[in-house]
Amino acid sequence: MNRIVIIGCPGSGKSTFARKLHVKTGIPLFYLDMIYHRPDKTTCTPQEFDEKLDEILRQTRWILDGNYIRTMPVRLAFCDTVFWLDYPLEVCLEGIEARFGKHREDMPWIETGRDEAFMEFVCAFPRTTRPEIIKLLEKNRDKKIIIFHSREEAEEYNICHV
Repeated sequence: MNRIVIIGCPGSGKSTFARKLHVKTGIPLFYLDMIYHRPDKTTCTPQEFDEKLDEILRQTRWILDGNYIRTMPVRLAFCDTVFWLDYPLEVCLEGIEARFGKHREDMPWIETGRDEAFMEFVCAFPRTTRPEIIKLLEKNRDKKIIIFHSREEAEEYNICHV
């Protein structure tokens, strides 16, 4: 494993899993949310995002945390390993609620409560984004794809396999 993509519904624990993997492997970790979002809650342009992503993809080792479905095909083309935290929506909603008011190194601000547009995206994730992920992963069967269906499976992997 040298180029790793970590994907999953918001609230699934992608960033937590990514941090643990980074600590165990020493592979540089990049949070796509930190590239896209600015501290003032504005976002970079697609061109700026793509340029920063391209800089990372040219490196020999990296962990990329985040979905950003628009850029997933190019990330999958460059990676050798994919971790998909494919959890039930209820688990992800609990994860989102648990992070309110807490500092996170993967986000440039502290979430203080529900953002309705974001919550609509999250609630739609199983029927909109998840099928897109499945299609993309089917096209990338040459990659090592590891799918977790529970937090316990992901934790066990981080403890036993890295």
